[in-house]
Amino acid sequence: MRCRTVRRLRKQLGRRGHFLLILGIGKICWGAGMIVDPPSTTGLGLLTRTAPLHCWAWLWVIAGIITTASAFLQVGRDRFGYVAAMVPPAVWAISYLVAVISGDYSRGAWVAVWYLTSHVGVIMWAATVPEHSVPKTPRARRAEGG
Repeated sequence: MRCRTVRRLRKQLGRRGHFLLILGIGKICWGAGMIVDPPSTTGLGLLTRTAPLHCWAWLWVIAGIITTASAFLQVGRDRFGYVAAMVPPAVWAISYLVAVISGDYSRGAWVAVWYLTSHVGVIMWAATVPEHSVPKTPRARRAEGG
């Protein structure tokens, strides 16, 4: 019974769903961590001028919930999960870039590039990966007679 349920869940999620699920849970945890124990606000002045950091942390949590929920949707309907996943790191990157330009945090350029490449860039790439784009193994090709 348990194995059948796990297999059904894995099949429903697919590769894109697995990625969204992992990403969504990570975003929820990242946001929750900022709510429970807010980090340094260095470089985040653009954000903290309008609201305290623990309020901005809810952006990560809400985006994580949307991303997680989207993991269970069919391919094509999961796009909102990818968009939601990109919003928090993009907002953070913009804040760090503004801090660099204003002279408030020179290291912010590196942090912004990190958010833009390892978060936004990876999410944008993953959003374009079709669910079933893996080439067949040589064994599978031989079995088909090709």
